[in-house]
Formats: sequence, structure tokens, C-alpha cells
Amino acid sequence: MKKIVSASRRTDLPAFFPEWLAGALRAGRADFSGPSGRRKTVALKPEDVHTLVLWSKNFSALLAGRYGLRELLGRYDQLYFLFTITGLGGTVAEPGVPEAGEALAQLPELIRLAGDARRVSVRFDPVVFWKESGRTLSNLDFFDRLAPAAAALGIRDMRFSFAQWYRKAVRRARARGFDFFDPSVEEKRAAAGELAARASELGLRLHACSQGFLGGVEGVRPSACIDGSLLGALHPARERTSLAKDTTQRRDCRCTRSVDIGSYTQACPHACVYCYANPGPV
Repeated sequence: MKKIVSASRRTDLPAFFPEWLAGALRAGRADFSGPSGRRKTVALKPEDVHTLVLWSKNFSALLAGRYGLRELLGRYDQLYFLFTITGLGGTVAEPGVPEAGEALAQLPELIRLAGDARRVSVRFDPVVFWKESGRTLSNLDFFDRLAPAAAALGIRDMRFSFAQWYRKAVRRARARGFDFFDPSVEEKRAAAGELAARASELGLRLHACSQGFLGGVEGVRPSACIDGSLLGALHPARERTSLAKDTTQRRDCRCTRSVDIGSYTQACPHACVYCYANPGPV
């Protein structure tokens, strides 16, 4: 059974390491440091890969074909894109991320490359709350711009989560003077219900990523960002792939098995304040 390759949860390969990614695809193998620090090798020959899943906040280098990347991707049976757009690009929360309009402008070409809008999922992830001048602010209102734009292009799946403030993210926020606020579970459930209602009106399916506390909220489905069943159904030859849970992910993660080729040593310059992956303090 062919494998799903994830590129990558650990860093933004399409945005900042397109040359490395193109080199790995050209060589038919990825050599990198795994989470434990050990060197790993993953075969990337097209005949061995069911689906290549690409995660990013900026696909501009890929869409422009830098380093021959677009042509190399064309050798694979199926591409699936997870495009994170939060509306916070260019702010203190996401200083290295493109502004929202620039990101949204990439969607039509990304769908053309995927060959089917169902092979693109938009991630409104995370929802962030903070305090500023005595007011509590968030990016929730951006959903009213993002969701209609995605739906109009034929995208049917959107994913979201509320920011989880890991210790290193807390340190990073304090260093930047970012006064984050973490609402109660009840407030988050109410906000999720409102997002789900808006999504439903547009014909969108809303999935919550690794947030079990949202169970039972009407219209919110648990997310499998990498979903072997969906990818099998969308595959041009309807080839099946593993449906087993990916045991390397968090307990509430519903993703099925894949092989990730990113490395935490490839530090991401997006510098998102809430990031769990970037080891840097600021």
C-alpha cells in the first residue's frame, strides 16, 4: 500500500525551504533529522507515494515554480494542500506571514494545481484572543471574509482550532509584549458554534483540529487533516491507503498514518507567536 507523505507539520517547507523540498523530490528521497535528532530517510519516488500533502501559510514560491518545484510535483498522482490563513499575517502575532489578501489571492491557482477544489482545505488555525488598550480582541471576525472566499471557489472543508499556549509560546508572547488571553471552554464552545453556523450557510464542513473539548458542538466535526479515507476517494485511480490512526500525533488528533519529512531544525521564519514547533524564544 502506497504511503501518504506530509510536508510538513514541523516547519513550512513550501514557504521557506522550497529548494530543499525540490532537491528531495528530484532525488526521490528525503534525508533529514527526525524529532529525536536521529537522521532519517524517506523514499519519495512517485510510484511509492499515494498522496503528497503540503502544509503552508504561503505557497507563492511553489506556485511560481521556483527550483522546478511545480514541475516536480506534477509527477505525483495526487497533491493535497492544507493552507493556513488566519487573518493575522503581518501583525505581531504572525510577523513573517503574508497579509490576508495576498494569501487569499493564491487560492485559485492552488486549486488549479490540485486539480480539484476538494483537494484544498483552508485552516483558520488558530483562533487567537489578546488584550489591547483594555479591550479583548481576536481574529474571529476574519472568518466572515475567509469562509465566503473559500466556498465561492468550491472548497468544502475548513479547519480551525483555538490557540494552545505552550510554555515556550507563553515565553515568546511575553518577550514581544503580546498580551494573549485564553477564554474559558464555555466561551470557546460558543464561538465554535457560531463559526459552524456560518460555515453551514455557505455549504462548508467545519472541522476542529485536536480539540476534544468541542465535542458535541453542533456543526463541528473532529478533524483528520490527513484523512486516508478522503484521500483514497479523491485519488485519480481510487487507490486505497492506510486508514490507521497516526499514533505519532496528539490524542485528540484524528489524522491517519503518514510520513512527515520536515525537521524542527529547519526553523520557520514566520515567527508566529503561538507556534509549538519553532524552538526559538522570540
